[in-house]
Amino acid sequence: MPGAPLPGLPVVSSVISDPASVDAYRRDCADLADTGQPYAVVRATCTDEVAETLRWASAHRVPVVTRGAGSGLSGGAAAIEGCLVLSLAPMDQILEISPDDLLAVVQPGVLNGDLNRAAERHGLFYPPDPSSFEISTIGGNLATNAGGFRCLKYGVTRDSVLGLQVVLADGRVIRTGSRTVKNVVGYDLTSLFVGSEGTLGVITEATVRLRPRPAHQPATMVASFATLADAGQAVSAIIRAGLDPSLLELMDHASIGLIEDYRAMGLDRDAAALLIGQADSPDARAQAEAMASLAEGARATFAAASTDPVEADMLLQARRLHYQAVEAAGQVLTEDVGVPRSRLPELLAAIEEIAARHGLLIATVGHAGDGNMHPAIVLPRDRPDATERAMRAADEICTLALRLGGTISGEHGIGSLKRPWLSKQLGDETIAAHQAVRSALDPLGILNPGKAL
Repeated sequence: MPGAPLPGLPVVSSVISDPASVDAYRRDCADLADTGQPYAVVRATCTDEVAETLRWASAHRVPVVTRGAGSGLSGGAAAIEGCLVLSLAPMDQILEISPDDLLAVVQPGVLNGDLNRAAERHGLFYPPDPSSFEISTIGGNLATNAGGFRCLKYGVTRDSVLGLQVVLADGRVIRTGSRTVKNVVGYDLTSLFVGSEGTLGVITEATVRLRPRPAHQPATMVASFATLADAGQAVSAIIRAGLDPSLLELMDHASIGLIEDYRAMGLDRDAAALLIGQADSPDARAQAEAMASLAEGARATFAAASTDPVEADMLLQARRLHYQAVEAAGQVLTEDVGVPRSRLPELLAAIEEIAARHGLLIATVGHAGDGNMHPAIVLPRDRPDATERAMRAADEICTLALRLGGTISGEHGIGSLKRPWLSKQLGDETIAAHQAVRSALDPLGILNPGKAL
């Protein structure tokens, strides 16, 4: 209902209270996350409207769930009963691109892919590139500290953020960081807000790093393996050799089959695993050939290097289709665990064993180069206990990742789905320290309650 404020709601340009319209804002892409019925939705168009919304919410003690495109996979943007959903999707402007300073200033509703296309016109690129880059917003990427294919070489979202504009729970507006390459004044609040999943403040503007596009044509390596353990050994060998891949992605047998069922891409259906590596350095071809040689040494059934951009695009497009392909097979619980790269073969072998023991289809892909894997658990349509079985499998996978010295989330965040495993990783004293920070910035506890901690 744009243009006219509703009684008892924030005085902003767009407030939605019609139950049918509000329902579209109840959940993100985490199908199994519990949701409640929002009180209303505010579609903010500027920082002032965000501040007004949070002042109103603080005065009335109404919880606020901030959301972007709703592409999250951990329930971080799932509405809770009686909350105010604060949508930042209308704040979608690229405010500045500075080729001289290698930075961009953007609003949170800007799509990751749109920022990259704008940067490309200046011979630049924005490094973080989650698989959802065409539909996920910069604000959502900031909230979860998203990664993506290129994080092996260029880091996760936090590594590309110089400064933020943030609205605190009581409506005050602060700025963190700066436009400079180095800045050690005060605590690193920028890093604190990135990855906080909307629990410490609402980000309304970000100053992010851009990088020059590589001057040379990237080279790509592809290798097939008869076992997942061999693929894991190949990853370890490539990293141990000191090579500099810009990405190193893995798809298991189940993922290959589902992708081919969803859209024929010419992948080897017989392979237990497919490994895709790419290098964008001046010696990219030599790097790709070295990766192929190391893959052969790890018993690859096929390995080759190429500088053909069409072939490379096809392989990466196939990898990006994974989520759509598994979603087409049924309801999905997408996991996100990370382990030290040396433990990757153990993780992959154990996921196969967990799938077999629970009688589940688990299609695993991931950023093998940094040990961050995404086992997608497909819930059987013909089993009434499907959700329970999937959650048991997820519990075993998360427990396994921790036992291997890893983490229960590499880039998707905790949201509401992963909170049961949080104490296993952090411990009570560390959680208490987190809660102290959260309470200092949001003493009323209105910002995304029930999420992240």
